[in-house]
Amino acid sequence: MKSKLLYILVFVLGASNLVNGQLNDYKYIIVPKRFEGFKSQNQYQTSTIVKHLFTKKGFTAVYDDALPEDLANNRCLGLTASLVDESPMFSTKVSVALIDCQAKEVYRTMQGVSRIKEYQPAYREALEKAFVSFDGIDYKYVPKKDGLKEEVQEKPITVSYRNDIQNLDEPAQTKVVQQEATPENQSYKSLEPKPSDMVKAEEKVKAEPLASEVLYAQPTANGYQLVDSTPKVVLKLEETSIENVFLTDYAGNAVVFQKDGKWFLEYSENGEKKLKELNIKF
Repeated sequence: MKSKLLYILVFVLGASNLVNGQLNDYKYIIVPKRFEGFKSQNQYQTSTIVKHLFTKKGFTAVYDDALPEDLANNRCLGLTASLVDESPMFSTKVSVALIDCQAKEVYRTMQGVSRIKEYQPAYREALEKAFVSFDGIDYKYVPKKDGLKEEVQEKPITVSYRNDIQNLDEPAQTKVVQQEATPENQSYKSLEPKPSDMVKAEEKVKAEPLASEVLYAQPTANGYQLVDSTPKVVLKLEETSIENVFLTDYAGNAVVFQKDGKWFLEYSENGEKKLKELNIKF
């Protein structure tokens, strides 16, 4: 009953699509020589630092006054970096947004924070922290052909796998699948036994751990992102007006909430409600 009320309340607040930038579609990152809101070019070396950090993360970063010929002819090949400065009086808080050629925000980093008093080292430290967001992104530019991504012909793939599934109070079952996927042939064959049509009455949703390892919460502009020890971004959480309740795009739409000192992920899969326990460190 509580979970139903929770879903109703969340949907009243409205589900929001989290930003999931397709960075591989873009060849360049355009770095302005003077960010909006700054009085002079490269003030506090912000442009130099941002360009350096993008290059360090594997991107091709260029200044806005030195565009390569293909980018000058087609600005949609690049994303323009924008510095989102929300610094209060006694600290520096910045994040970096990436804007496409249609002035739409494609991606935004977490907010980096520094309490150094001097501006230049403060911006450097805050930006370095913000760029941790790119550690979980495997960037590789994929060229487009006739407005579409180039398709790469792959060799036929035959996949066989076993997946042990433990359902509510039922013995483990073994699922065996054979699959072939090529441009000429698409086949799928399931060798698993057919499940029983009988459904247990008054089934209870059990909490299953999402992962045995700890997930570390990193602040973002509108919530948190959970990363593992790799570090790799596992989930992105968006704040709601309810304390300790977050929206996430796991399995479409889902909710992360705290109950009895523990964190849980609640979502729907094939019409069935699922509840998984999370090990989050803030």
